[in-house]
Amino acid sequence: MSLVAPLALTLGEPAGIGPDIAIQLVQKGLECPVVFVGSSVLLEQRAQQLGLRLRIKQWQGELFSDSAAEHMWVVDVALAEDVTPGELNERNAAYVLKCLDVAIEGSISGQFSGLVTAPVHKGIVNDAGIAFSGHTEYLQEKCAVERVVMMLASPAMRVALVTTHLPLKGVAESINQERLTQVLDILINDLEQKFGCQNPAILVAGLNPHAGESGHMGREEIDVIEPVLAGYRQRGIEVSGPLPADTLFTPKYLEHADAVLAMYHDQGLPVLKYQSFGEAVNITLGLPIIRTSVDHGTALDLAGTGRANSGSLQCAVATAAEMALAMSQAS
Repeated sequence: MSLVAPLALTLGEPAGIGPDIAIQLVQKGLECPVVFVGSSVLLEQRAQQLGLRLRIKQWQGELFSDSAAEHMWVVDVALAEDVTPGELNERNAAYVLKCLDVAIEGSISGQFSGLVTAPVHKGIVNDAGIAFSGHTEYLQEKCAVERVVMMLASPAMRVALVTTHLPLKGVAESINQERLTQVLDILINDLEQKFGCQNPAILVAGLNPHAGESGHMGREEIDVIEPVLAGYRQRGIEVSGPLPADTLFTPKYLEHADAVLAMYHDQGLPVLKYQSFGEAVNITLGLPIIRTSVDHGTALDLAGTGRANSGSLQCAVATAAEMALAMSQAS
C-alpha cells in the first residue's frame, strides 16, 4: 500500500505482548511502510525468547522500497531498565510515554502518516507518579483538541461512543445537547474525511431501555437526544434515532449504516467485540492525526510465550493505512 510517509507503531508496555505482536507482524510481512517506535534491545531480546529471526535497522527518514520489507525499521527509545516478560516495572513508565511523544510529534509534523499503538498498562504509569488516564486522553492533550471520540471498527460495523470510561451512575448527567452535538460533528467529519463516507448514515442509540418508552423510562431521549438529531435532519444529514439499543444491532438497521453512535461504553462495544474480537480496531476521532490501536490489553501472561495473536494489530495497521489514503485523496 503506497503512503506518502510510513506509519509509526509504538510498542506499548514493554512487559506485555506489544513487542511480541509487533515482531509477529513483521514476520507475516507488512503491506504498507511501518516504523516501530521503541527499544531495539527489547525487540532483539523478545525475538530471541520467541525463537524468531529479526533484522533491525534504525530509521532516520529513509524512503521505503521493496527491500525495506526485509528489515524491522525502528526509531530507538532507550529503556530505563531491562524487561522481564509479564513483570511490570514502574521505572519504565517514562519510556512508554516517550515512545508516544516521538510518534505523536512525528505524526503532527508529517514525518509519519499516522499512529498505531500497541496496548499500555495505565496502572503502572500511575504507580510511577505520572497521571495517565490512557492513550485517548493523552493524545487529546498532546494534540490540544477540545474533544475526541472513541470508535471501534470491525469488518461488520463501526461503533462510536458519546461517553467512554465512566461509571454508569455518571453517564446520564454527562450527556447533554452540547456534548452530543460535538461528538456527532466529529463523527460526521471523520467519516467523511478519514473513511471516505460521503453523506454518512448514522444510527443513534437511546440512553434508556426501549429508548425511554416515550418518557416512561427516562426523558433523556425527549429532552436531549431527539432535539439534537432533529437539527441534523433539518440540514439533510442522515441520523436515525434515538433507537432502542437492544434491537439496533440487527442486520435490518446495520446494513444501511456507516456507523452507530452509542451513549456509553458497554452499550455498544460488547456487541462489536462479540462479533469480531481480534479483528476490531480502536480509533480516536477528532484528532488532527490518525490514530488506531488494538482491541485488547497488555496480556502480561502471554508475553514472551509465543501465544499472543497479532490479528488486531494487523487490522489496526491496515485501517490506519486506509484512513491515511482517504485523507490524502480528500485533500
